[in-house]
Amino acid sequence: MALAARAWLLSTLSALALMFAAGTTSPVAGGRMTDELEVLWGQTRLLNDSNGDQTIGLTMDKAMGSAFGSKISYLFARIDISIKLVPKNSAGTVTTIYLISQKDWKKHDEIDLEFLGNATGQPYTLHTNIFVAGEGGREVQFRLWFDPTVAFHTYSIVWNKDQILILVDGIPIRQFKNHWEDGVPFPVYQPMRLFGCLWDADDWATQGGRIKTDWSQAPFVAYFANYTASGCTPSAGGSWTCGHDPSGSGSSGSGDWMTPGQKEGLNDDMKQQKLMKEMQSKYMIYDYCTDYKRFPNGFPKECGLA
Repeated sequence: MALAARAWLLSTLSALALMFAAGTTSPVAGGRMTDELEVLWGQTRLLNDSNGDQTIGLTMDKAMGSAFGSKISYLFARIDISIKLVPKNSAGTVTTIYLISQKDWKKHDEIDLEFLGNATGQPYTLHTNIFVAGEGGREVQFRLWFDPTVAFHTYSIVWNKDQILILVDGIPIRQFKNHWEDGVPFPVYQPMRLFGCLWDADDWATQGGRIKTDWSQAPFVAYFANYTASGCTPSAGGSWTCGHDPSGSGSSGSGDWMTPGQKEGLNDDMKQQKLMKEMQSKYMIYDYCTDYKRFPNGFPKECGLA
């Protein structure tokens, strides 16, 4: 991502979210997206069905994109959201969901999922990155094994004291473990807020910027539904309250955000690791931990830790 554009976008989202900050209640699952999320800018579509469930449509034209943010911050959480991406010629567009801290940009933490659009008939790229104390560069990319534009698929972030886990339709594809004791930074202190946005990045997003946005296809629309969040949230007096799993499947009151894989039947770490490695062998197209040209003098420390 172009760093200047990225910094502007994320800092603007953080500023807007602070303006719209809501109360300090624990998150609950539900069909009404606006119970948990705040529309921040742009020509956002809000669709309601007969059951009271809501879908948010983020739109983008040549004038601007659009964005939403969660009403509260989390200190460790599981986030699940279903997305149907921009169809047909989506070149130049970036649909993003991410968790980010909001106080000091130079030392911010972030867990980033970016869906890079492509020309008609070409696959989307899922670009993931993790920032700790203002430093990123931990990029891992995947080709999705389905067409993400014809139906909703669920994307999940599990962030707890032991690891960050990214899942697609309940399948783990990336894990970043907490190796703090080995000198590897890990986000443990800063609360993070969820954002979703659709924006133009045709200077880099599609095939390195070689394919530009076709504005004759505008407005571009990406749809978001079925948002659930469970984790630790601020409560009265400045303390943090850790919520239950919205599905009710959690044990001991902690929910599956603290025991990732419980919902998918992946409690066995060996089973989780095997499935994740299978997905990576088939669909991972870039891993910073194997980029010898980028790190000629040795890979980051976490790359050599189990």
